[in-house]
Amino acid sequence: MGITGTLSSDQLDSFNSQGYLVIESFANPEDIESMMKRMDKLLDDFDYTNVSVFSTKNQRKVTDDYFYQKKAFGDDGSLKQPKQLSINKVGHALHELDPVFKGFSSSEKSSGLLSSLGYKKPVIIQSMYIFKQPGIGGEVVPHQDNSFLYTEPTTCTGMWLALEDATLLNGCLWAIPGSHKNGLVRRFLRGENGVYFDQPSPSYDQKDFVPIEVKAGSLVLIHGDLIHQSFENQSSKSRHAYSWHVVDTDGCKWAPENWIRRKVEPEPLYAS
Repeated sequence: MGITGTLSSDQLDSFNSQGYLVIESFANPEDIESMMKRMDKLLDDFDYTNVSVFSTKNQRKVTDDYFYQKKAFGDDGSLKQPKQLSINKVGHALHELDPVFKGFSSSEKSSGLLSSLGYKKPVIIQSMYIFKQPGIGGEVVPHQDNSFLYTEPTTCTGMWLALEDATLLNGCLWAIPGSHKNGLVRRFLRGENGVYFDQPSPSYDQKDFVPIEVKAGSLVLIHGDLIHQSFENQSSKSRHAYSWHVVDTDGCKWAPENWIRRKVEPEPLYAS
């Protein structure tokens, strides 16, 4: 299948220089409404009584489908607000199991970006719907996506779609421009006794980070080695986003010690 690259030379230069690229109006209002309505339906059908609490400060529990905000529960273990306002994220196979998210993630429009970046046989390796709930939406500490989704050589690119406006107040992304040029700092591995980082977290100067405020429908392309983070949502507005991560399988090897283990190899989006 022939896929035509859709990024301009200026956009590629910016991505290669900064390690990220904002593409405005990548998703239209109908796309956004379709994904948000579909997620509402998934949550309506969801039983919250046996789930994990999500915190990037403690990455031990990362394998479930639904994750709650750390601050969602009261002292008695009950939810302090409706489940639709308590959940942190839904993952990690929406792109594969749900027709609405699969259709958007694997669209020719999305594949055109990957072709521009040089992908020959890309596969989507994980996906997440992130809620960043008002008042309780937790922080995501500084990290690199290649730490979690490692190939030899490294090939991960994050595709982060804002379904609502992402601002300073509701927990937009922040990144250190150009930090992808310094290489991978550490890896997140699965061993006999669970999952762990092979190195301690470095200390980062917050003055080096810049905010990435975007409007709903904007897509942020994220290099796998880019240092990025987001802060807690302390506003009264949510910050819904849909993200998926892609790696190449042409001349690249998926590391067997990665935390994600596949029983069946994912289908490539295209082969060129």
